[in-house]
Amino acid sequence: MRYRKLKNSELDRISPEEYKEVEKTRLIVILDNVRSLNNIGAIFRTADAFLIEKIYLCGITAKPPHKDIQKTALGATESVPWEHVEDTLQLVSQLKSEGAFVAAIEQAETAIMLDSFSVQKEMTYALVFGHEVKGVAQKVVSACDAVIEIPQVGTKHSLNISVSSGVVLWDFFSKLKALH
Repeated sequence: MRYRKLKNSELDRISPEEYKEVEKTRLIVILDNVRSLNNIGAIFRTADAFLIEKIYLCGITAKPPHKDIQKTALGATESVPWEHVEDTLQLVSQLKSEGAFVAAIEQAETAIMLDSFSVQKEMTYALVFGHEVKGVAQKVVSACDAVIEIPQVGTKHSLNISVSSGVVLWDFFSKLKALH
């Protein structure tokens, strides 16, 4: 069988204006003190791909516009709603009070493995991704409803945050989509 790569014009993607109007996946991304501008941009791009509701940039996490964020986001900072919030812990508390299920993506005792985590159709999920070296702050982990871990079997202890966000957001997106 022969394959021909599609041109961008053949991909039938929505415009940034249409993105704002289309029904979103019930997913919120929280970046807890993420330092790499390239990682932030890559997460924006992934969030756009899966119609994420919103990204919260917390603590030291840089905000658009910034050329290094834009370089990897490829315009996704214009489509995906975002907000800077200084205190991640306060945000977690606020989102929980609004009915969101908040989960830290981290390695922790009694963490639920991502492939074992079941989603509920009408639930909004807020997923906390942390600092590239320190991870999600312990006080934030403790305030979450759950900790979800990406199963890994190699010699390394973690994945890059932009890779982790891609794996987790795809998993949640596909599980939620299957419920509709």
